[in-house]
Amino acid sequence: MQTRDDIFNTLRDALVELFELDPERVNLESNLYQDLEIDSIDAVDLIDHIKRQTGKKIAAEEFKSVRTVSDVVEAVYRLVQPAA
Repeated sequence: MQTRDDIFNTLRDALVELFELDPERVNLESNLYQDLEIDSIDAVDLIDHIKRQTGKKIAAEEFKSVRTVSDVVEAVYRLVQPAA
């Protein structure tokens, strides 16, 4: 089972690699669009990367409400948790 910390670390690495961001800019409170300057095309790339990493598709509707790195971590955490 992945912890939120594991997900954050993987996500931070992905954001740094995909969008050439400085790792210090990426924290849980970082706003994807304002702080990290990710646009809608980048968001699609990020969703695709998450799908490849987890083997699970994240719903575009779920990603519409995502604003911060923490929101992404929570969305992925819910995605990878086994159904109770």
